Amino acid sequence: MTMLEKLESAYSTFCSELENLTTQADVLNLKSNYLGKKGQVSEILKSLKDATPEQRKEIGPKANEIKTKMTADIADKLASIELAEINTKLAQNKIDISLTDSVKEKANFHGGFHPRTLIRQEIEDIFLSMGFEVLDGPHIDTEFYNFEALNIPGDHPARDMQDTFWFKDEKSEEGNKHLLRTHTSTIQIRGMLDRKPPFKFIAPGTVFRCERTDASHEMVFQQLEGMMVGKDISVANLIYFMKQTLKEIFKRDVEVRLRPGFFPFVEPGFELDIKCQVCSGKGCSVCKKVGWVELLPCGMVHPNVLRAGGIDPEEYNGFAFGLGLDRLVMMKYGIDDIRHLQSGDLRFNSQFGDY
Repeated sequence: MTMLEKLESAYSTFCSELENLTTQADVLNLKSNYLGKKGQVSEILKSLKDATPEQRKEIGPKANEIKTKMTADIADKLASIELAEINTKLAQNKIDISLTDSVKEKANFHGGFHPRTLIRQEIEDIFLSMGFEVLDGPHIDTEFYNFEALNIPGDHPARDMQDTFWFKDEKSEEGNKHLLRTHTSTIQIRGMLDRKPPFKFIAPGTVFRCERTDASHEMVFQQLEGMMVGKDISVANLIYFMKQTLKEIFKRDVEVRLRPGFFPFVEPGFELDIKCQVCSGKGCSVCKKVGWVELLPCGMVHPNVLRAGGIDPEEYNGFAFGLGLDRLVMMKYGIDDIRHLQSGDLRFNSQFGDY
């Protein structure tokens, strides 16, 4: 029998054996028996050294063709076995998720949108109606976007105001370590770098701080940053937008106060407080017995922040603000403990409307 005949015979036997296999392990063993270093194809080709140059020209391509066919057949077989195993597992572990009428009758409560979701959607609609964009950004960021670009260098005391979750990684390409963002102000920098003035946008999202939890503090909560940059923008513009926003949310005028505040990324900076809607200003655990709740730090954007965003502070200025969505939810719905928002209790969510 010639080498060509031996190769053809080996392939025919290979196909017959492969057809009857039902496990991936058996298929891989068959592959080794035929295509391994000591496999049948290699054993046949050992006689190639004794063949004439003309025979080698014919045997070489044929051997490569058969190896290619075997490899393809093995891949197809492995895929079909894997699919069969998946279908078997799905059939064995099938779960009927449909509700019978008797189960429906026993259901005492239903799900609903989380109040934070309702507030966020409402605020987004309010600002969209005023011509603002809605932006998003990554939860994991670098200290450049979270601190440096916001006028908070490494030795700045403001870093101590935010207990940060740092990653144990090497510094990034920009020379900054990674962290979980402590505020959505990181999106402001990205927003400035991606567009030219004039512009105005908001940036809602989740933020993370290593804080002790109590009735008014959580480690994971939601903020909404806002920014407006253009020419001849004043504090009066800032106050107007903030009052309009709160009026639309509470559907009535609410009592607020504006007092000086320090934030490295704004100058001048302010704290906009709202009279506690849980106790009507009488004093409770939410407002720490003072009758007011810090709701909205804000101010005129610091020139250094504008420069970090690629904007000339000699030509443009603007305002920025940060709104705590969790505290706003508590004020609107009279929730006396922020931990309810993270409880995952459907009975809590069902109070705020259907899906």
